[in-house]
Amino acid sequence: MENFIVPTRENVSENNQVLFDNLQKMVGFVPNMYAFFAHSSSALGDYLTLQNRKNSLNNKEKEVINLVVSQLNDCNYCKAAHTAIGKMVGFTEEQTLEIRRATISFNSKLNALVNLTKEIVEHKGETSQEAKENFFNEGYTTENLIDVVMTVGDKIITNYLFAIVKVPIDFPEPQAI
Repeated sequence: MENFIVPTRENVSENNQVLFDNLQKMVGFVPNMYAFFAHSSSALGDYLTLQNRKNSLNNKEKEVINLVVSQLNDCNYCKAAHTAIGKMVGFTEEQTLEIRRATISFNSKLNALVNLTKEIVEHKGETSQEAKENFFNEGYTTENLIDVVMTVGDKIITNYLFAIVKVPIDFPEPQAI
């Protein structure tokens, strides 16, 4: 069995070293999950491109999706990272817990997003007519729907990678729910 090691800047390709430097400047450190992608010469750049693509959803909406998907997939790394990021974009601790429980009392539009996201993940894309109607009735568009699916896919990538390799978590541990 392979022993999975998080690479350091010195152990990655020149291309990935540039990405490490950019992450260091932007985030203040290179998160272990991103560093692990650098075992591949192209995966880190590809993932960052996907994650940072132009998107019709705002930062709070993206974090709602990230938290719901990570909770449903029981990804401890992503729950920790996105709880911290969720607070950075303006959610309180209690709101991040509500989001992870997939029931939001503080915002009906975000609750419709939570319900749709939960159904997408739990039913492998199949969603009820009610979840779709609630989503669209709250003002979301078909473009938003596509971006929800893209964001779910983005988060599944890191959730599954963590499930396989269990990189050390380098964010504060979130409260259990």
